[in-house]
Amino acid sequence: MAGHSESSGAEKKSGEAANEIPTFNAENLQTNMKAIYYSRTFLSIIGGVIAGILGFTSLTGFIFYFLVMAITSVGLIAKSGFSVHSYFDGWNRVIFDGFLSGLMSFVLFWTYPL
Repeated sequence: MAGHSESSGAEKKSGEAANEIPTFNAENLQTNMKAIYYSRTFLSIIGGVIAGILGFTSLTGFIFYFLVMAITSVGLIAKSGFSVHSYFDGWNRVIFDGFLSGLMSFVLFWTYPL
């Protein structure tokens, strides 16, 4: 994952560093968001196949999907070294973005007859 860029040049005083707003490189942020969407889509497909093989039906299958997405969120946070603000502009980007985007892929592979 690509992090935000640090300012190069003159040293900053401790008072100025506390008031500074973090800046992000838009290209790195976009690359990190793509990584989230790709991993969520991939794990939605894998989760759908597993749910179909295990024979989950109805509410059990959807609970399994949300469990897989929660595990994905924890994995993405762990991959960022638990310093989410270095790679994203907030926790909600990692936890909620793309959470429902993989649902259609999950349902497709969950109900697809093998």
